[in-house]
Amino acid sequence: MRGAQSAKWVALAAVVALAATACGGGDSDSGSNDMNKGSADPNGILTAQLSEPQNPLQPANAKESQGSRVLKQIFAGLVDYEPGTGKLVYVNAESVTPNKDSSVWTVKLKPGWKFHNGETVTAKSYVDSWNWSANVSNNQTNSSWFQDIKGYQDVHPDKGKPKADKMSGLKVVNDNEFKIELNSSVSYFAYKLGYDVWAPLPTGFFKDPKGFGEKPVGNGPYKFVSWDHKKLIKVRKFDGYQGPNKAKNGGIDFKNYTTADAAYSDIRSNNLDWIEQVPTTALTNYKSDLGKRAIDEEYSAVQSVVPAFYTKQFKNIDPKVIQGLSMAIDRDTITKTVLHGSRTPADSYVARGVIGYKAGALKEQVTYDPAKAKALIKEGGGVPGNKISIQFNADQDHKPWVDAVCNSIRKATGVDCVGDSKPDFQADLNARDKHQVKSMYRGGWVLDYPVNSNFMRDLYGSKAAGNTSGYANKEFDSLAAKADKAATLDETVKLYQEAEQVLAKDMPAIPLWFYKVNSGQSNKVLGKIPYGQDGDPIFTDVQVKKK
Repeated sequence: MRGAQSAKWVALAAVVALAATACGGGDSDSGSNDMNKGSADPNGILTAQLSEPQNPLQPANAKESQGSRVLKQIFAGLVDYEPGTGKLVYVNAESVTPNKDSSVWTVKLKPGWKFHNGETVTAKSYVDSWNWSANVSNNQTNSSWFQDIKGYQDVHPDKGKPKADKMSGLKVVNDNEFKIELNSSVSYFAYKLGYDVWAPLPTGFFKDPKGFGEKPVGNGPYKFVSWDHKKLIKVRKFDGYQGPNKAKNGGIDFKNYTTADAAYSDIRSNNLDWIEQVPTTALTNYKSDLGKRAIDEEYSAVQSVVPAFYTKQFKNIDPKVIQGLSMAIDRDTITKTVLHGSRTPADSYVARGVIGYKAGALKEQVTYDPAKAKALIKEGGGVPGNKISIQFNADQDHKPWVDAVCNSIRKATGVDCVGDSKPDFQADLNARDKHQVKSMYRGGWVLDYPVNSNFMRDLYGSKAAGNTSGYANKEFDSLAAKADKAATLDETVKLYQEAEQVLAKDMPAIPLWFYKVNSGQSNKVLGKIPYGQDGDPIFTDVQVKKK
């Protein structure tokens, strides 16, 4: 039942696999390994690849895919999205209803839901959670997600201490109903409520938030068991879960891997049931290795290269320089060779499959043209130092495509370009958050909710949590605000398409290509693993074979 979800920065590499139509491969799925043979063990434990989450497991503190992947299993929110259509589906909410101008929303809960410790989930569980998470004193990485709510500035001022500990826009009506008053209209506000940040919290959280982050208590289909840092996180099925997505397995062991090759080796030997991404070294053989257990599906995410605008190099850069760097990248060749056809060159800041994606929104900005690239860089005053670096996490296979992009830029323009590796995704994210990126960083963005605003306002808005580059443009912020206040979702989407053209002029990032899931599963899994629009397995629907 779960569809598009909440991961933000994507850890995994863009380098993988063969095209869907290529290489039928062998048939390791035959005989005793037939994925559809056997019966399901409702208590069977699934093993899945994970990197170390950046932060403690608090709902508003995961702006990356690894922590979010675990949080999504432990917590259930108000709504979710139907895979493929983006249609809203109620989970803990019975209804989420706007007033006439979408400035006040009434939430009614399905009664009788429990946290894993037996505490009842109430309207107060949501309101207290949101007030705490928005408060600047609590330093939550995703606190800006609450900025639409009236009173946010009181708990999260730009400078200084908060004036209040509660947002005036949140009112508990009774145990199963609360109201949300916004600063102004937001036509798609209900869509945003599917993201992890909006999860409820039990009363025990507020006594020891830090300790809770090590041993979270949620209301979702799985309950937390243990976290052995950089090794293993265990969650198990919660028998008291009342949502529509009850677990069809007994639980998940999230195993930490420092390299994609090690994870791939384990899935081939059936010591791991799901791998996030096939490594570069398996590009030519993973389908023959895994047979029908190989996975090749597109999802809604985009890979980009992002200038760090707080650096001396890019602080006052002419956008022509960034556009020139973009036009120096031969996306077609890189996706066909280094990426073996497993990616699609990006033609928009918005990923395909998202409401408001407009094919060809970016034109010459993403068209390979060495002569014009060189001319634009010259017209823009050149790249300071005539050298750039691209930061990436080395625990996934980013190096091959970073090298290819650098080679393309170097060859087309004479601007030197090198990779700047960090040991893992956590170190990569920490450097971004602390504004320690030397030049540029790779950005992989997956949808939180299936509306184009999520790929613009939440990433390039001057106060957005996802904006770690320091980009700011008042015209873009103004257009985004206007789009949010539109009367209908259709109008909102069209106005964000206009805002995308502001980005096309500024080039706050260089879109490269759209992602696909190129993965695999072990022969211990019954049937094909289903995927959500965010590219993650729908873990609750995965069945483990009886031994």
